[in-house]
Amino acid sequence: MADALNAAQTSIVIPAFNEAASIAAVVRDLASAARWLEILVIDDGSTDDTGAQAAAGGARVIRHPYNKGNGAAVKSGIRNATGTFILIADADGQHQAADAARLISHLDAYDLVVGARSSRSQASVARRLGNSALNTLASYLTEQTIPDLTSGFRAARRECLLEFIHLLPNGFSTPTTTTLAFMRAGYSVRFEPVEAARRVGVSKIHLGADGFNFFLILLKVITIFSPMRVFAPISVTAFLLGAGYGAWTIVTQSHVTNSSVLLILTSVVILLVGLVSEQISALRIEGRR
Repeated sequence: MADALNAAQTSIVIPAFNEAASIAAVVRDLASAARWLEILVIDDGSTDDTGAQAAAGGARVIRHPYNKGNGAAVKSGIRNATGTFILIADADGQHQAADAARLISHLDAYDLVVGARSSRSQASVARRLGNSALNTLASYLTEQTIPDLTSGFRAARRECLLEFIHLLPNGFSTPTTTTLAFMRAGYSVRFEPVEAARRVGVSKIHLGADGFNFFLILLKVITIFSPMRVFAPISVTAFLLGAGYGAWTIVTQSHVTNSSVLLILTSVVILLVGLVSEQISALRIEGRR
């Protein structure tokens, strides 16, 4: 009963760029899984008939006049959605429609529910290794276990997504940003295990460039919400290097070198910058609330 009530208040947002081969089936499968409030397909300037296929499948189509990026499409969907809850799904057929109702069923207790893919359902060995490295780093920075940082299959309260919409990039890092922002802001986040199918067509994510962007955005979001998780280790490392090198030169050369003093002073400056950033972050979050 709760699942049906949540579904009736849920807007499904599907960003799509040149996904004509799969989008109609994706929309129909989702529509048959539950009685959703609406299904929105954001046609991000496709050069094929993605929009027409989505409309034929039963979705309401919002078209961008040119390609702006996956994140920009998600933001358009969030702004145009009318539901209390939003379910974001990919247009390539990876996500199982049957899992959608399971994700939104947890939104009574959680603010964000992420469809966490098993390692065997992720595309390639290189992709799995890259995601594993990002998950490990994100888990350290947030001090919470993150099994899947980059899954695009997620459900959340619309009001919470609107709180962070200004942080979302226009590219492929919306999942990374929303996960970290929700966790660091103290919202309840659940990782629900799902299996992902092989996508229809060719992935638009480039492992090298987009992987580096994911890393930068991870650091960006953490420095917004918890800067000391970044500044403190750098400061401690610089101090230990400076103190260690200074001790070695005292023992071997009977004096302290300028390099060791510079490293220690640098560690102090980095620590002070981190402390100021932490205070700015706290004031910023309190101000928004």
